[in-house]
Amino acid sequence: MMPNTRPNLLFVFADQLRAREIDDPLSPLITPAYQRLCAEGQRFGNMVANCPVCTPSRAMLLTGQYPLANRVVANDLPLPEDSVTIGRLLADAGYRTGYVGKWHLDGSPRDGFTPPGPRRHGFDTWAVHNCIHNYLHSAYYGDTPDLQPIPGYEPAYQTDIAEEFIEADGDQPWSLFVSWGPPHDPYPQVPSHYQRMYDAPDLPYPATWLCDDPSLHPPGGRLRSMNLPWDPESSYRQYLAAITALDDQLSRLLLALDRTGQASRTIVVYTSDHGDMLWNHGRMFKQQPWDEAVRIPFVIRWPGQVPAGAEHDGCLSIADLTPSLLPLLGIDVPAGMEGTNCSAALCGHDRVGPESAFLLEPVSCDQSYDMAIPEWRGVRTKRHTYIRTRTAPWLLYDNLADPDQCHNLVGQPGTELLQAALESELAGFMGHTGDMFEPGERIVRRLGLCELWNKREQELHPRAPRLLE
Repeated sequence: MMPNTRPNLLFVFADQLRAREIDDPLSPLITPAYQRLCAEGQRFGNMVANCPVCTPSRAMLLTGQYPLANRVVANDLPLPEDSVTIGRLLADAGYRTGYVGKWHLDGSPRDGFTPPGPRRHGFDTWAVHNCIHNYLHSAYYGDTPDLQPIPGYEPAYQTDIAEEFIEADGDQPWSLFVSWGPPHDPYPQVPSHYQRMYDAPDLPYPATWLCDDPSLHPPGGRLRSMNLPWDPESSYRQYLAAITALDDQLSRLLLALDRTGQASRTIVVYTSDHGDMLWNHGRMFKQQPWDEAVRIPFVIRWPGQVPAGAEHDGCLSIADLTPSLLPLLGIDVPAGMEGTNCSAALCGHDRVGPESAFLLEPVSCDQSYDMAIPEWRGVRTKRHTYIRTRTAPWLLYDNLADPDQCHNLVGQPGTELLQAALESELAGFMGHTGDMFEPGERIVRRLGLCELWNKREQELHPRAPRLLE
């Protein structure tokens, strides 16, 4: 075994955790572990999920490639077995690797077993369910196809497994990915004592909560609402409660590093795969270009290497994470990775960082299709968000003057030069990724994904699958 001279990596991410509340100093959220991590590390306030939906975002995280390159253009399409991933690169470099929690990269069916081998993409220790959202009655797979029940609250049990991995310290450096399912809906599935923490009658709600503004509708269309079984006010409180429940588990992981003497040689990351509209702008779920779905928390701690208590306004994105973390772990970045190497920004040496990030929804499907949201492309800079559909510009926000994104500036007098500059920035990203902004179905056909697409359609939409020949 190689001596443990390289840093360990503890990469922790939640599902559908947005930055709006957790990064707001006036928020009622109770998150002492997250605040500790921010005080001991560096927070990126403009971190975004390039493609705000689970499977494409997770594929970008592991490969450092955008969806057209890694071929994961929609939920429940599998990450190809031959993909170059951070897990495989770490294993090849001598790291002890582990993955605990939600995977959502093995296609259909969602409850299928991922056997040891290439479909695990380099992760050896394995306590995973492909996709399950039943946090009080959950289960997972190890190395056999026997589904193992999880007693109690899912994130707490997953943290038990993660602690065991951390405590099994040896001569190898290690890398552990912990993927918690909450605060993803269903929102009521959080222990009641956390829900009671947010029972206050004067709980503040976001400015755009339950607001449906006609200026948000895409060119030539109208967004559809969804009939959902949840009460908006209760759901918002339960969402906050789930974030606090996760914070307690984050605290346990940090204390495990302290207890085992590994904190000083372990890089810790806390982030999310994407956000959640949660009735802001009258919308729900993700796959949408507003900050509630796109902007996510990101903090990194590495004592002595990352500045403590620092804040960075660079436009870091999910696609940049693997190309940025590999150099910190002593591993060369493969040529096929499209994300930006932001390792200097992570360590505080580059105070500017990326000026913009690419945003996209390559295929309208599932919830976005149900809500009549077409395919879109966009760019988020340190100040602005600009989004267009295939036919016309859709959204333009000044996020400094209008942090709640209440005022759509597309077509407003005096914005012509700004809009042209952002259109040029977007064209640069699309050229870099070979994105011709084709209709979603054409992308699926061109990439040879029809069979896999039909399989996921039959599982997710058995009454009305959108099948492709």
